[in-house]
Amino acid sequence: MNGNQLIPNLFRTEYQKIVSVLCYLFGIEHIEIAEDIVSDTFLAATESWSLHGIPDNPTGWLYTVAKNKTKNYLKRNSLFEQKLSAELKYSASLETGSEIEIDLSPKNITDSQLGMIFTVCNPVIAAEAQIALALNLLCGFGIQEIADAFLTNKEVVYKRINRAKEKLKEAKIKIETPGLAEINTRLEMVLTTIYLLFSEGYYSTSKNITLRKDLCAEAMRLTYLLIENTNTNTPAVNALMALMCFHTSRFDARMNEEGEAILYQDQDPARWNQELIAKGRYFLHQASSLEVLTKYHLEAGIAYWHTFKEDSTEKWEGILQLYNNLLILQYSPIAALNRTYALSKVKGKQAAIIEAEKLGLTSNHFYYSLLGNLYTDIDNKQALQHFEKALELAASASDKAMIAKNIARLSTP
Repeated sequence: MNGNQLIPNLFRTEYQKIVSVLCYLFGIEHIEIAEDIVSDTFLAATESWSLHGIPDNPTGWLYTVAKNKTKNYLKRNSLFEQKLSAELKYSASLETGSEIEIDLSPKNITDSQLGMIFTVCNPVIAAEAQIALALNLLCGFGIQEIADAFLTNKEVVYKRINRAKEKLKEAKIKIETPGLAEINTRLEMVLTTIYLLFSEGYYSTSKNITLRKDLCAEAMRLTYLLIENTNTNTPAVNALMALMCFHTSRFDARMNEEGEAILYQDQDPARWNQELIAKGRYFLHQASSLEVLTKYHLEAGIAYWHTFKEDSTEKWEGILQLYNNLLILQYSPIAALNRTYALSKVKGKQAAIIEAEKLGLTSNHFYYSLLGNLYTDIDNKQALQHFEKALELAASASDKAMIAKNIARLSTP
């Protein structure tokens, strides 16, 4: 791998680790200083490696330079040093004048990132800002990449992230390894943010396939950080990981070479990742160790059944029952919509049409697509009208292409 490829790759994997450690050291109020030091480190790498070649240990080189730049910054900025909170982990060494230790050990990186996860997922920040900030600080995504993921412009994302940072500063939120009390009260919000991050990748309307996969991979990485920590390794966390493993196992089968979506029933199971399916089963088993049932358990169960391609009665009755329980636990119009497809498999299309039309999701193209599929071979004229409405509402090119195929199929004599 040459420098042009290696540096962006390292930026994605290492930038957020070093920023987390420095924020853990400096405090959230000095987040820009941490980001500037790490950005300067990568700039130095770009310049040095282009002249002298890639070092034997690129990551170690980055860590050493980041440490030196941090120490140099502190020496040059005594005022900043004096402003550092006395409660900071390394304040004692600062006060005695001894050289500060920038701890980039695997354990401290993990602890710092865990603290950052709970900092970013703070109720003082709006949900959409949490996701943007998580992508930026925890995952190393640039402003343009985040804008692409949300189908918006850089200015909107930039303002969203800056407002979120200011909120954290105003609230004087500390970055620290969460205690049991904080885990109990905040873990649900952390999981919600990671779940939304994963969903943005898995169901994204962005055309950038690599970006979508990266979003999912980052959500899984953050979840694994929680699994690695004894205090955050809960059934809900394992259930979320299982859900993500099952979904991503079918990632490559969901899109054809033209970038068009492939419906579940048309997917080639040979393209499903069996290793991820096996990991999903492992984490689902881990999630079942206590008498705890969350929406992640139920959604993971639904995703698990979808790893069996055969249209068995047991499969669809199992999926339908899981959807029933999910709607009782936490009602969602989209979950109710998805349930009607399972209902059609168990009770037939007529029963599903009655249930689907009760939902009245008239601004959702998936609603009309589902009705189009349910009416097909029952009332093709009605089915065509629904598909045409779905085409009018659909935003992504892949969704439009799939709906257009259904219209063409019904329009052919």
